[in-house]
Amino acid sequence: MFKNVFGSGFLVRTAHVILTWVITLILFLHDTELRQQEETGQLVQPVLFVLLVLGSVLLYFAVSLMDPGFILSEDRDLQFTLGVTEEQQDMIPPTTKSLRQRRCGHCLLQQQPMRSKHCQTCQHCVRRYDHHCPWIENCVGERNHRWTGFSAAPSWQQWLRSDGVLLAVAVLLALLSLVVLLLLGSHLYLVSLNTTTWEFMSRHRISYLKHCGADENPFDRGTFHNLWGFYCVWGTVVWEQVYFREGSDQV
Repeated sequence: MFKNVFGSGFLVRTAHVILTWVITLILFLHDTELRQQEETGQLVQPVLFVLLVLGSVLLYFAVSLMDPGFILSEDRDLQFTLGVTEEQQDMIPPTTKSLRQRRCGHCLLQQQPMRSKHCQTCQHCVRRYDHHCPWIENCVGERNHRWTGFSAAPSWQQWLRSDGVLLAVAVLLALLSLVVLLLLGSHLYLVSLNTTTWEFMSRHRISYLKHCGADENPFDRGTFHNLWGFYCVWGTVVWEQVYFREGSDQV
């Protein structure tokens, strides 16, 4: 299932891992919040951060080293080479279309399975070949699109027993993603108006806003200018000047 860790792409994998841990080390050596929490004995966030980095490195190696669907040889039966079992062969409807048998001139396979292609970097034909990814130094193919997923079962009770945890995780991720998307949308809306959450929620109690109309925002300089100022301009703005429309020079 997995390739040799010291094979093709060893330098790429090593460089990625070294870069990951060097950045992590810098975050703990410089005056960052992680270092401050470590020095004061608040270890929950630093430990979780290190575990997250470690998990990401392990997942990177798993994706990088796993078999993407290499067709190693055609010494096995023809059905394996074609990727079709006897039962699956019976399910294929008859057709009048004639398919030209594809032969790989590199692997010397007499018949390439449909949708497979020879990878010049990996030196193998790959089932359902997508592309060779230089970041993981491995092909993306039939066997590494996903690791696991929902499986069929004869009854709902058996299905829930086998896939219940995965279903719960999927629902939780969907809810969390929805919350994140709602927060992202609401804050992008506020940024485009050049207003803050506090000003948006409590404008009727803020002295410099309560006399303004419901759709009036004295700090609004136009959507593009608002977004540009928020994301691209660094400095302190004299908001009194913006409020009275005397300019928006920075100090």
